[in-house]
Amino acid sequence: MIARETQTAAYWQEFVVDDRDLDYLYELFLEDDNRPRTSDDLTLALIRSSCEKEEALIKRELARGTPFQPKDSYEVGEQVVFPAFGYALASVIGVRPGHNPKYGDFEVIQVRFEGQDETREFASKLDYLHKLNREEGELLEAEDLASPVDLYDQYGADVQRKLLERLRLSGDFASFRGEWFLKGLLAEIHEGHLNIAEAMLDLKGMPLPARELLRELDLPAEIAPSAQVFSLNYALAQDGRFDDVGNDDQSLWFLRRLEPPEIVHLPPRLHYAPVLYDRAILGEELLRWEREIDDEITEPAAPGAEEEISSVTIVLNYPHRRVGSIPLTSKTEGLFPRGDTERMMVTLVDGRTGKQMLGWVIRQHKYVYGLKEWYDKNDIPVGAYIKLERTDDPLTVVVDYLPQRKKREWIRVATVEGGRLSFAMQMRAIGCEYDELMVLGEDDPAEIDFLWMRSEQNGKSVSEVVRQVFPELAKLNPQGTVHAKTLYSAINVEKRCPPGPILAELARVDSFLAVGDGYWIYDREAR
Repeated sequence: MIARETQTAAYWQEFVVDDRDLDYLYELFLEDDNRPRTSDDLTLALIRSSCEKEEALIKRELARGTPFQPKDSYEVGEQVVFPAFGYALASVIGVRPGHNPKYGDFEVIQVRFEGQDETREFASKLDYLHKLNREEGELLEAEDLASPVDLYDQYGADVQRKLLERLRLSGDFASFRGEWFLKGLLAEIHEGHLNIAEAMLDLKGMPLPARELLRELDLPAEIAPSAQVFSLNYALAQDGRFDDVGNDDQSLWFLRRLEPPEIVHLPPRLHYAPVLYDRAILGEELLRWEREIDDEITEPAAPGAEEEISSVTIVLNYPHRRVGSIPLTSKTEGLFPRGDTERMMVTLVDGRTGKQMLGWVIRQHKYVYGLKEWYDKNDIPVGAYIKLERTDDPLTVVVDYLPQRKKREWIRVATVEGGRLSFAMQMRAIGCEYDELMVLGEDDPAEIDFLWMRSEQNGKSVSEVVRQVFPELAKLNPQGTVHAKTLYSAINVEKRCPPGPILAELARVDSFLAVGDGYWIYDREAR
């Protein structure tokens, strides 16, 4: 049996993608219906090519002479190939008898290898079970030989990394979203084509796939459809007017100038300046309230597999209500599609009316934008329960509130008094179910925005805000208690902050005393 180097880890660890490999891939594109290929396809093709080249080399070397096997006999002048010595070729220059008590009579051949002067001897005509003895045709066979697919599974990641580095350095290949194609085979997409695509998107006012845009570009029919799609996608990706807002399944193109600023840049109201705090001081009860609040900034304790859920209900906080967004948390992110693009377009369907709304998934900053008008139209308050539901279309999510007969109820209302955030209990008409601990209203959004901007400019700390807001909330009930969720909801009116630093402040400062079930009081005399 002949050992194959391609079957060893060392071969692939030392593997280098050279010009011959690129030439092979070049020919592969030309011979394969001129279609783009994925990085995985190219990697597997390169591994398969390496295996085939090694097999061809073995056959070529063995054809130079008679493969050496101890069981065979050889004549003077015969050319013999030694696979164990890298297929070295030798000439038989002598044959003499040999004997061994264990093996009996045999022959010893004297050979001289190409390029060498010394003579070496090997046993032949040896009637004995020897590992080098094989039946005719068995030399090229191998037991448990790993297929190219098996080798790809074992070593493909490292080979692909080397291949992609080499492809990027080459000027002959174009890439888009993990697919590659020869630049010489790209359809010509000129400025006129791009202008037509821009006009189509402007007219539609919504993202479109390349196949839809191609209908108006009139590219040559002899160019394969897959090559046309790749060519247009590649050209659009090079032009700053266009933005890919698709998901993992397909690219969708939109005009950057038509995109709302809230999806291009993180809305200031959602911006969080990280606060250092000691999570070790949070007891199990505070951690439970942190999990229940489910702020998108809070890192999950142990990231796991994304759950397949059909619906989820969340509580709307102040920053997302003002921006017109919903958070992408461990509870909600499984409802929305994934993709490598910065922004992903989805359809949000009003659960009351069925009206479709354009939504944008911004996974980098963990929010979905597009509900400002819906919140305003339905008078959705901070603290309202918002229900999200999956549909058969992964790009469509139903958004709804939990309706109730509209009535006036007492809720906390944020105001600004003396340049500070204050709260009062006021009657407000509410037509949906809400979390009583987090519900909030506001008197003058412009005044609150001014207070928020001033706090941001002055670098007001979470500790300062907690100490100022807590007494304001405590005065609203006779017991002077404030729930952890209420404090979180109120503080986010003035400063964006996840629950962790707020709860840590309660646990750290002796003046804050826990009285059970998430409620706290402030004792000025405590030390």
